Amino acid sequence: MTNYDVDVAILGAGTAGMAAYREAVKQTDRVALIDGGPLGTTCARVGCMPSKLLIAAADAAQHARDSGQFGITANGVTVDGVAVMERVRRERDRFVGFVNDAIEGFEQRHLIRKSAQFVDDHTLALDDGSRLTARTVIVATGSRPVIPPPFQVAGERLIINDDVFDWQDLPDSVAVFGAGVIGLELGQALSRLGVRVHLFGRGNSVGPLSDPDLVAYARNHFGREFSAHFDADTQISRDGDQVVVSWSNRNDPNDAGEERFDYLLAATGRRPNLDRIGLENTSLILDERGVPEIDPMSMRAKSSAGQVSPIFVAGDASVEIPLLHEAADEGRIAGENAARYPEVYRRARRTRLGVVFSDPQIAVIGQGHKALADVGVEFGVGEVSFEDQGRARVIGKNVGLLRVYGDRDTGLLLGAEIIGPAAEHLAHLLAWSIESKLTVAEALQRPFYHPVIEEGLRTALRNLAAVLRFAPNPPLRCIDCGPGS
Repeated sequence: MTNYDVDVAILGAGTAGMAAYREAVKQTDRVALIDGGPLGTTCARVGCMPSKLLIAAADAAQHARDSGQFGITANGVTVDGVAVMERVRRERDRFVGFVNDAIEGFEQRHLIRKSAQFVDDHTLALDDGSRLTARTVIVATGSRPVIPPPFQVAGERLIINDDVFDWQDLPDSVAVFGAGVIGLELGQALSRLGVRVHLFGRGNSVGPLSDPDLVAYARNHFGREFSAHFDADTQISRDGDQVVVSWSNRNDPNDAGEERFDYLLAATGRRPNLDRIGLENTSLILDERGVPEIDPMSMRAKSSAGQVSPIFVAGDASVEIPLLHEAADEGRIAGENAARYPEVYRRARRTRLGVVFSDPQIAVIGQGHKALADVGVEFGVGEVSFEDQGRARVIGKNVGLLRVYGDRDTGLLLGAEIIGPAAEHLAHLLAWSIESKLTVAEALQRPFYHPVIEEGLRTALRNLAAVLRFAPNPPLRCIDCGPGS
């Protein structure tokens, strides 16, 4: 049994932990990267990469079905579920392999393949009975799916997104619970691959959208494509090998029924893996969920009684924004500060950017509608519908709505919410513009080609400039502005 003493101990070898490690070893060789579970990030193993592989197959099937609008007839679309899932697993394993190769490239004497719990702020008990003392500790233990107790009645027919990507074939039917990012992406993808899907949500929310106009638009669109119940009261039971779901909608008496499904997919959110590492043995301030209070600009957790905390929290474990690029940023900040401790610096965070790979895609950039309303910012709104936007109509993707928000006093771009074609690309343009602190007028000085989807963004910005009284209303379908602009 070996005891260890290091400068920086990192709990978790996922995205945040790997980023923290790379930053910490720039300043000290006395680093321990501790992980007793399967290596490979959540993104590569069960998150963004395998889900996008499934979505890519679903989109290919849908493109074939939609080809008739161009005068091209596809003689039926056949989905080979075994082949679809074989590619998902093969490519997933390839991505996981890249991550594992990266970890294998680390100094192996720094890697401790054990689980750990806090004894106090500077001491960890490892699962083989050994101890590790550290000047600082970074908690990057990730998160896991939340499974509400009523779902347990489904027994072995209850699955989470992790399970989907190990399927050998596609099932006949799935009840998807949760209309957030995971539920929406997987629900639509499975439906397009020929699986009978019902999506059950609560509170009429759709993904990360908060703008009432976009939420309503998204509910109407997805509800037309597949069976989606965005404010459902449900009862769940088992009947042999099937899960029985009965539902009603308080706002729509016509939305009620009962159906049987092969599986119940729980996509009702994730919780940080903080309840199994002994945080109660530290000096940290914990809320009723056992989650520490964290400074998002230094990633240092706050201690009670005015103590200076040597513990940092990053990635999904920090609860703040469970996205890979945010986890990497947080890991770098935590790694730098943990290695330099007690010198701890606050770093400006990048503009928020989140994308849902549904069809049409959804994105929220910077400060969304609810965030602005909650803090009382005086903002104006500019919008464009993609239903009559030139490039969107040319490619047969003329569905969606974009709303951009600007400060009424300064004209600064503040944020946007989108449901529409190429939202992942428009979102990056908007994030870069907000990060550069561009005003609406300055953004409009940037070049726009013709005919492209980005002309829709220009229209929304022009409307916003008029709302903010920085420019007149743009002419409707202005020819010299470019058709469909």
